[in-house]
Order: sequence, then structure tokens, then C-alpha cells
Amino acid sequence: MSFEKPYEGLRVVDLSQGVAGPYCAMLLARQGADVIKVEPIGGDWSRMLAPVYGDNTAYSIPANIGKRSLAVDLKAEAGRAIVERLLPDADVFLEGFRPGVIDRLGYSYDRLSALNAGLIYLSISGFGQEGPLREKPAMDPVLQAFTGFMAENKGPDGIPHRTPTIINDMSTALYAQQAVAAALYARRDDPRGRRINVSLMEAAANLQSVRLMSGYRDGPFKPSMAPNGVFPTKAGSIQIVVIRDHDFVKFCAALGRADLSSDLRFSTGEGRRENADALYEVVNARLQEEPATYWRDAFTEVGLQNEIVQTYDEFVQHPHVEETGLISWLTHPGSADAWPTPNVPGLPRLNPDAPQDVAPRNGQHTREILAELDYSATDIDALAADGVIRV
Repeated sequence: MSFEKPYEGLRVVDLSQGVAGPYCAMLLARQGADVIKVEPIGGDWSRMLAPVYGDNTAYSIPANIGKRSLAVDLKAEAGRAIVERLLPDADVFLEGFRPGVIDRLGYSYDRLSALNAGLIYLSISGFGQEGPLREKPAMDPVLQAFTGFMAENKGPDGIPHRTPTIINDMSTALYAQQAVAAALYARRDDPRGRRINVSLMEAAANLQSVRLMSGYRDGPFKPSMAPNGVFPTKAGSIQIVVIRDHDFVKFCAALGRADLSSDLRFSTGEGRRENADALYEVVNARLQEEPATYWRDAFTEVGLQNEIVQTYDEFVQHPHVEETGLISWLTHPGSADAWPTPNVPGLPRLNPDAPQDVAPRNGQHTREILAELDYSATDIDALAADGVIRV
């Protein structure tokens, strides 16, 4: 055990698919656990979300780095027997099926906890294990709609919009991982395991705590300060945040319109909010006289919050990002080109030359894992020939 690999020696059996459950298990793998990804013969469905590179995608790669892939048909008795051999020595079991499915496969919490009393059993679902929507399928966009996020995320057209960033999947993974970490810590003094249920709905609500509470009490979102937002310039757009009155004085000076700060309509925060239309008319006209780079430099020099609106390409190649080592460029199976893979905060950086720092192919470690479970080479070949496993 070490700070870099605190979960070294622990085994995680990961039956989840998609992003939320797999990303949670990936974090455990990055922290040293032996994570065995049990996936169908055809692969986790996240491997099929276009565009596809070999048998990986931008969804499957970050969710599976550092795992060992075991491809097995759980509908076959011989396939379930393989997983059975993994369970007695497992420390964590993850599943992401709709409620009831895992029970029908024979891996209910009651059964597995009787088999392995210390097992931490994590279930991830869309709407949770209870309630009238429990069996309804739900991916990230559905929860963006259900939890109020889309209603808040309206553009100038007044239409609710989805964000393509899968915020609910990723936040579910983070909430789930911290719950598993706490359970593993508690297990030091109590050998019993426990069941943990985490849903995308719960994660989405918690991620939106501030807006959920203020929106419930005060209605739709209203800007609390001005100027604040994304502004078009002569070339490109820039995000500007001006909070305090003395920041507005700096803003006006950098804008070349010092007179605005002495205008009684704009001299206080309340006045700027009430007269935002008049203020923005002047600000927009001035900002469009110079490119975004000019304004970024001008506002940064006087200490104001601002930044140019960048694309992902521009972001990953920014000198600050390069110097901080945020991105590791990794070549994952199926693609000859390196992927810009973000390094997880608080964990060691991914190493392009380390085999364990890439996402596995589907079934890449099937032979290796079955050999560890005392299957002979002949047995493994027979299971592969029967379509029970993929090697």
C-alpha cells in the first residue's frame, strides 16, 4: 500500500457498462486495485458509440484505463461459472443494470453477501432502485431533462438545451467512488461489507444543488451581476465576469470607457443589473472594435476574471495546459494516433509507455484471468470455441 496505490491488493469485479460505473471502477484501478472488467462477448456498449477506433471509443477509453478485460457470455452457465470463481476473493462488486436484472443473472446482493461477507456491492442506475421510474432506461440526456438542468440551460432562443458534456455520468462516477472509498475505509474496523446504491438522478440533483435550491425559491435563473457572460469581439468571443464595484472601475478603464464607472446608472451592482441592456449596448459595441486576444490581455493585466472561448483543440495545446501536465498523450488499442487523455486530479500522471495506463481491448486479458482461476489452456480453448469467452 502507498499513497500512489492505496488499493493495491484489492480486487474489483466490474460488471457495469457505459460511463458512470466503469469510470468509478477506473478510478479504483488508477489507485492500485486489480479491476476485472467483465463485459459481453460483443463488448461494453460504450465501445460502439461512434466514431469507433478498433474496439474503443472516446467513451470507453477514459472509463477503462488500467483495467483487465474479461469477455464472457453471462447467459451461458459456463460463463457465469467463471464469474463465480472471481467473487469469493473480490473486495468490490459493481453493476449498472436496471433494477432486477442483476438478480435474474444470479448476482443479487443477498446471494453475494452470503458468499462473501466483506463484499462492497455497488449498484448504479438511472432513476434509483425504488420508485415508479426505477425500471425506466435513462442515459445522461434523460436526466438532464428530468432534473431541471435543461430548463435552466436555455440559449438566446429560449429553448432548453442539452449539454454534450456527460455531466451526470461523470458526477455519478465521482459520487460512487467516494462512497466506495468510505466503505473500504470503514471495513478496516468492521469486516462486514455493505450495499451502496447510486443513481444518475441523485448525482444530477447534487451537482445542481445551488441552482436547484435557489431556483426552487426564486424562480428561473437571473444574472446576479453585470457585465457577466460571453461577448463577441472583432475576432472570437470572450467570457467576462465583473463582480464588485471596484472591479467595474477597472473594467471601464481597460475598456477605454472610464466615463461609464461614474455614470449613476452603472456605479452600483444593483444599478448595473437594472440597466443591463443599456450597459451591454455600449460594452458590445466597444468589444467588437478589437479581437478577443486584445481584450484578454487588457482585462488580465488589471486583474479581472476573463478568458477567451476556446475549442478543445486550442485548450489541449495551450501553453499553460502543456506546462501543468494536465494532458497525457496516449496511444490506445485500435488507433495509431495519440489521444489527449486528462490526468485525474490527485493521482499520478498517466505514462504513455506504461501498458497499464491504457484502456484494454475487449477480452484482452481473458486468457490471463482464466489461467489465474486454474482453467487449463485446453479448457480456455474449448470455452472460446463454444463462444462462452472472447480471447
